[in-house]
Amino acid sequence: MRPRIRLIYNPTAGKELFRHRLPEVLRILETAGLEASCHATTGARDATNEAVRAAQDGFLYVVACGGDGTVNEVINGLARVPTDRRPTLGIIPAGTTNDLARALKLPFQIEEAARLIAAGVTMPLDLGRIGRDHYFVNIAGCGRLTEITYDVPSRMKTMLGQLAYVMRGLERLPGLRPIHLQLRSSSHGEADYEYDHQAMLCLITNSRSVGGFERIAPRASVHDGKLDVLIIKPTHLANLLRIATIALRGEHVQDEHVLYFHAQRIELSSREQVDVNIDGEYGGRLPTVVQVMPNHLSVLVRSPLS
Repeated sequence: MRPRIRLIYNPTAGKELFRHRLPEVLRILETAGLEASCHATTGARDATNEAVRAAQDGFLYVVACGGDGTVNEVINGLARVPTDRRPTLGIIPAGTTNDLARALKLPFQIEEAARLIAAGVTMPLDLGRIGRDHYFVNIAGCGRLTEITYDVPSRMKTMLGQLAYVMRGLERLPGLRPIHLQLRSSSHGEADYEYDHQAMLCLITNSRSVGGFERIAPRASVHDGKLDVLIIKPTHLANLLRIATIALRGEHVQDEHVLYFHAQRIELSSREQVDVNIDGEYGGRLPTVVQVMPNHLSVLVRSPLS
């Protein structure tokens, strides 16, 4: 019996390119000896439910085809499946920013990504968990700036790509204000941190790439058993723009307005009503607890990362 692979794709992601390349992707996988089938998502959490169904039906591989939102939904399905029935994750990046694909150094050309999946090389992948049963693979964040990602309409992202986030960010910057943030972290072999002040932004990352910034967490690794925490302290608009500029080179972590450290468990709360952003989507509100889930999934890659 041929190994079975299930593709879960967002038909509107990334200017709708994947939908048009689907027949060629299926041909590549079938030629490689896989029994391939696909499912087009129809709404929120549909990819999560389909990933669970695929695991229950005995698929060996489940591939998220779309952007970071689709990847997040698929991993939230796979992460809930018992270890002995959990399929291997594959990714064909077809979204706006594709942060996990960047971190894993996956190809952005759809057919090339399909050939990589057919090759079957895997590595372990950490996840972050929020609360009891919500998982993320890239980022959990809070602060008014993080609200931009789920405030941009899907059709606007489809038409304009990453420019949609830039435009919405520029609209928000003049009125940006800090939030109150209370944070406590713990980690084996690392210093514990406490923070109880105003903050412009708090990011808890599993990978180096966030929102297309490929060095936002320059010491992050997707399989080191740790999460990276980055806090931007209160500052004025000109400083925020300067920090954003040097973040392109990964130099922002040395700035006096930036706090950057590793942790395995982080408790977050606020005296204000503060939303949480999970992999670019709305993820509830503070208070919450975030912790790392080491080696929770297996993912298909070009070659294992060091």
